[in-house]
Amino acid sequence: MANLNMKTMIAALLAGSIAATAGGVAFAKTDGQAFDPAKFQQRIEQRVDKALSGTDASTDQKKQVNSILQAAFTDTKAFHSQRVENRKAMEAAMQAPTIDPAKIEQIRAEQMKIADASSKRFTKALVDAGNVLNASQRQAFFKAWGGERHGKRHG
Repeated sequence: MANLNMKTMIAALLAGSIAATAGGVAFAKTDGQAFDPAKFQQRIEQRVDKALSGTDASTDQKKQVNSILQAAFTDTKAFHSQRVENRKAMEAAMQAPTIDPAKIEQIRAEQMKIADASSKRFTKALVDAGNVLNASQRQAFFKAWGGERHGKRHG
């Protein structure tokens, strides 16, 4: 990890943010009811292949990166039910006859803990995946992985 320069780390965090958001949005759209884990895992594999297609990464390296990212998405998926419950709690708190600022702050703080835990897990996966690759492979991977846009961006 000491070999990572600031530019690479920023690119990794940006890529992670994009990927985590994409994963979260894909799962959150249906509150997990119609989510197909097999298709999602296949999508990760396709993105890894595409991101490493112009490099000299070996099949073993691609498999390792794929496994690391799939494990991270599986782990962060566990936070989904907590996010759903917090959204429901926030909605109920805001629709209550009397607004309880302390309760709303408690719900907000819990949402931030969940987001932080999810971000930490995915950032660790990005570092682990980056350590599987050499510098040029890593740069190409994060450029390609982070370059894919998901939906229209505003602002």
